[in-house]
Amino acid sequence: MIQRLYLDHNATTPLLPAVKEAMIAAMDLHGNPSSIHKEGRKIRQMIEESREKVAVFFGVKSARVIFTSGATESNNHVLRGFCGPVIIGATEHDSVRQPRPDAKICSVTQQGVLDLDHLEELLKESSEPTLVSVMIANNQTGVIQPIAEILKITHSHGGVFHSDCVQGIGKLTLDWSSLKPNYLSFSGHKIGAPQGVGALIIDETRPISPLIRGGGQERSWRSGTENFLGIVGLGIAIEAAQKQDWTKVKALKDTLESTLLNRYPEIEIFGQKSQRLPNTISLRMPGVKNDLQVMLFDLKGISVSAEAACSSGKVKSSHVLKAMGIPETSRNENIRVSLGLETTQQDIEQFIATWEDIYSSSITHTAKAS
Repeated sequence: MIQRLYLDHNATTPLLPAVKEAMIAAMDLHGNPSSIHKEGRKIRQMIEESREKVAVFFGVKSARVIFTSGATESNNHVLRGFCGPVIIGATEHDSVRQPRPDAKICSVTQQGVLDLDHLEELLKESSEPTLVSVMIANNQTGVIQPIAEILKITHSHGGVFHSDCVQGIGKLTLDWSSLKPNYLSFSGHKIGAPQGVGALIIDETRPISPLIRGGGQERSWRSGTENFLGIVGLGIAIEAAQKQDWTKVKALKDTLESTLLNRYPEIEIFGQKSQRLPNTISLRMPGVKNDLQVMLFDLKGISVSAEAACSSGKVKSSHVLKAMGIPETSRNENIRVSLGLETTQQDIEQFIATWEDIYSSSITHTAKAS
């Protein structure tokens, strides 16, 4: 039997043991958090305890924390709820790109970093407060954006700032209370909480329209009975994220990259010269299509992803790499490898050996075919 190796943590992470334990215990409780009887009050208390944990992580008042189904909903809430012009980065997630087709696109460098001069130009073109939405770190390349500088430029022009910080939670140390972003989105399942829960940090002084209306929950910012079990898990997970150390993971990532680059100088690692997440590698295998790579890795017991997948699971060309000026052939030969806290040196060695096997076999097959 193949021993599976999971290297797709940017897509979703395994449930943390402490999260699972807390959720199982919470399953014995019942009651609607909007009810005023004892059972309802108990559920409400636990939701508010989780809200406070999220607030502590971001250094904000708990009243700014709104629970949602995840970052996609949170992003839609901000982008669709903001009445005014919008600027987004060229490498944003689809949940930021699609809600506002009228948004102006700020270009990025060949290393995937937002072009700050272009951002300033776009802001100068606007005669009214503008929403700038830039992710803290890219889900495909791991490239980290200069959030402090982007915030400074945005606020200097009277703009409002939103960040999809899904991939940065726990992996990056940021003093959110001093940065003072207006809106932040994240998903629980990227940090060891269950799928289907997330949060939005709001700026009550810069109101946006609710996305979901109806019952008045979450102080009317997000109607609908709260996902109690998910919220309990999210509280535990974000508390754990404050204590995580990704130093060893970064060392493993560096080992993987340096080993393959030394042996195969023709390969590419996109965004390599930028500051990147400690766990993310955007890796090109020349001459081998990414969908085929994902399938072959899967057959050999390793889970990776092909950079960008739509809801149906079909691979499509990466808009992130396109925005970075990567030729179509190269971006269609690219996979994403994303490590987790439990990834070991043995795992890295297994991946490298498998990568070499797939590459050499593909080259041999291509040579015979020609």
